[in-house]
Amino acid sequence: MDCYNDLKSLLTEGQVSINETILREHSFDESSHSPVFPNVVVFPYTTSDIQTVVHYANKNKLPITPYGIGSGLEGQAIPIKQGISIDFQHMNNILEIRPEDLVVRVQPGVKREQLNRALKKHGLFFPIDPGADASIGGMASTNASGTTAVRYGAMRQQVLDMEVVLINGRVIRTGSLASKSSSGYNITNLFVGSEGTLGVFSEIILKVHGIPETITAGRACFQSVKECGQAAVALLTSGVSIGRIELVDDRSIIQMNKYHETSFEELPTLFIEITGNAAGVHHDVSFTKEILEEYNCSSLFFESDSKKRALIWKARHELSYAFRHQYPHLSVLGTDVCVPLSALPVIVEMTRKEIDSLQLDGAIFGHVGDGNFHTLILFDPDSPSEREKAETLNETIVSFALERGGTCTGEHGVGLGKQKFQRLEHGDSLDIMLGIKHLLDPKNLLNPGKIFSDTEIDSLSSLIK
Repeated sequence: MDCYNDLKSLLTEGQVSINETILREHSFDESSHSPVFPNVVVFPYTTSDIQTVVHYANKNKLPITPYGIGSGLEGQAIPIKQGISIDFQHMNNILEIRPEDLVVRVQPGVKREQLNRALKKHGLFFPIDPGADASIGGMASTNASGTTAVRYGAMRQQVLDMEVVLINGRVIRTGSLASKSSSGYNITNLFVGSEGTLGVFSEIILKVHGIPETITAGRACFQSVKECGQAAVALLTSGVSIGRIELVDDRSIIQMNKYHETSFEELPTLFIEITGNAAGVHHDVSFTKEILEEYNCSSLFFESDSKKRALIWKARHELSYAFRHQYPHLSVLGTDVCVPLSALPVIVEMTRKEIDSLQLDGAIFGHVGDGNFHTLILFDPDSPSEREKAETLNETIVSFALERGGTCTGEHGVGLGKQKFQRLEHGDSLDIMLGIKHLLDPKNLLNPGKIFSDTEIDSLSSLIK
């Protein structure tokens, strides 16, 4: 293969591979989208290596697909046009920790848990927690968030600056070390969430935070998911110092108990974490109990013990795996809508009714503190009717969310699965996005087929011509 030999001559031994096992590893992620093998996998060590690969790809019109650890849920890492998969596992250095500035500088292959181990000795942590031990570059590419978003926001709120390699090989910086700026367009936020379609990340500067003095976690049980949603909204508007608040329905709790051998009450539940100083946390726990009683909370348990708290969040984070491992013969379709808080109880209740009416096996859970929730639908991949029901449910949920001012994806990104909703959600502003894509990637080589459909790209190209 010419590109394999060419890239071997441009890089060093071991940085380029066409080994079938390695190609297979880079052909899929954790989504249900079909795998596609890249032509070649490249492992850069430096920004200069990335420039070399990008320059070669641009010259020879070869697609480029960035790859973190493959934990994405919408197919962003699948090289559907083949070409070059760039794996950042060797660009995994923490370049600088500046405790006095609450800033850290990392390469894109650094993993979340690796970063937090290094920060802990400084009394700091990086709060974004999508569940998987994802790479920072992958998290930035999808604007990941997770259980702590209610307190700290998503990746867009944490990234101060990026070094990005553009398709022409030029290297730019997008921001600064300052915690805020009113200077010019916010280029950093343009690249965060761009899913590798505008440039290749080579360095990322992040905000970090002090570890809270006191943390307590609890479980509050209710008779319905609607009551869970109503109670969550009440807590969020009460001033309680919420660190995390997660909705987990009774179907999810049943699966948690099977997978982790826990004995949680099999009722719709809020998992709650309260953080701060000792006195403040004690007051907020008491206030939380008062509020939840107004929403027919049937039982409430708080745990300050670190091991018991860890079990609660481990069970929540591994919920998707609990279903996938129990039913390996079934496919899983997940939704990821985010709505204004006031619409949350209504959409959660509607979703439960739709799952039941379609006679599907499905669970509801999510980061209800910011209006982002998920469904996980199990279906037989060999049954066209079951697949159709699952896809119909997804479209119903998305339509409901958009009608109420929400979005089709709160944190997983667009990738392949949410393309069909982009025009419906963004209207004419999608043309602005397409224009930016064409400006920065005129040959459509950077992760082609993601966010924008081929039809949208082709329409823009014909207009420009």
